[in-house]
Amino acid sequence: MTLSEVQRSIIDRKICILIPSYNNEKTLRRVLDGVLTYTQNIIVINDGSTDSTSEILKTYSQVSIINLPENKGKGNALKIGFRKAKKSGFDHAITIDSDGQHYPDDIPVFVEALLHEKEDILLIGNRNMFQDGIPKKSSFGNRFSNFWFWFETGIKLEDTQSGYRLYPLHKIPKKYFTPKFEFEIEIIVRTAWKHIPVKNVPIKVLYDPAERVSHFRPFKDFTRISILNTILVTITLLYIIPRNFINNFKKKSFKRFIQEDILESDGSTRTKAFSVALGVFIGFSPLWGLHTLLVISLSVLFKLNKVLAFVASNVSLPPFIPFIIAASLFLGAPFVSGESNIFNQELNFDLVKNNLLQYVIGSLILATVMSLFSGTITFLFLNKVSPDNEKIKA
Repeated sequence: MTLSEVQRSIIDRKICILIPSYNNEKTLRRVLDGVLTYTQNIIVINDGSTDSTSEILKTYSQVSIINLPENKGKGNALKIGFRKAKKSGFDHAITIDSDGQHYPDDIPVFVEALLHEKEDILLIGNRNMFQDGIPKKSSFGNRFSNFWFWFETGIKLEDTQSGYRLYPLHKIPKKYFTPKFEFEIEIIVRTAWKHIPVKNVPIKVLYDPAERVSHFRPFKDFTRISILNTILVTITLLYIIPRNFINNFKKKSFKRFIQEDILESDGSTRTKAFSVALGVFIGFSPLWGLHTLLVISLSVLFKLNKVLAFVASNVSLPPFIPFIIAASLFLGAPFVSGESNIFNQELNFDLVKNNLLQYVIGSLILATVMSLFSGTITFLFLNKVSPDNEKIKA
């Protein structure tokens, strides 16, 4: 794209540039001058800087400036910037750090990528994390973040930590729970949960130790990020995955759902059989309250079919629980000493509590037997229904 085409597209697509800044006096002017090449739609959030940032900004009358009295974190600055951008009538915001690591001449990369999309999208700059000068902690942190983002959304990205991004302002969440660096993880995960595509675009990056000022606190911020990911994973397992499963089921007829999401879903017949076997084993196991968490986590770990495993784990639905408990106590009876005739006692949770070892042993036996049985039946059934599938995978 030519410079004039980029400038016109920024106006037509109502794009602004958000620049959160905290004590980056060495690089701020260079970043602003570079961005002004493309647009004057710039909002700078001075996040309580104590250096000469305020004086520098006074020389840019064409830029919208928000001065915060004290530093409360990048996430807080971005939230304030998003609100200002929406009130000003913008539909998209490109965020660029003021520490000099991002090149303003990559703005056309985001603009061109947006023009090629037919729907709202969130774009994240993809840095070359293997180039010389990239701190090892940054490379490791990015891989760590990429994994959890994939686990929480099912979307695989090369870079989830870059602050150089394009946000669809009217599609991102309206309220947030994190104020600092972890905010940039929260916003992309929760935006993806709203079924907004999240993609990478290639950008350049500069790490100059003589100029760059990093405000990332390794221990405190990594702890905050870990806590956030723990919460997001829990929400993913207990709400997002079941929600998506139910919504997908509602959109299709039962026959179409079975055909498209189960019989023709990714994975060989053998993988699907193992998925059912895993789900059944977890469903019959004595780990009540953890079934969904376990079955999804193990499905991801062993690369099994999460849908099949989740469905199969529901063998322990409430109407079946009394029968499962009775069968478990019966199977566990030969392995404990003393009186264990459950048929002469009232079947309730007090009985389980008083015969806990018997129940645990029996439930594991039941889970193993039913898992092997259901996995074998599933394999034989799917191999007969779609025999070519296994041949193709082989």
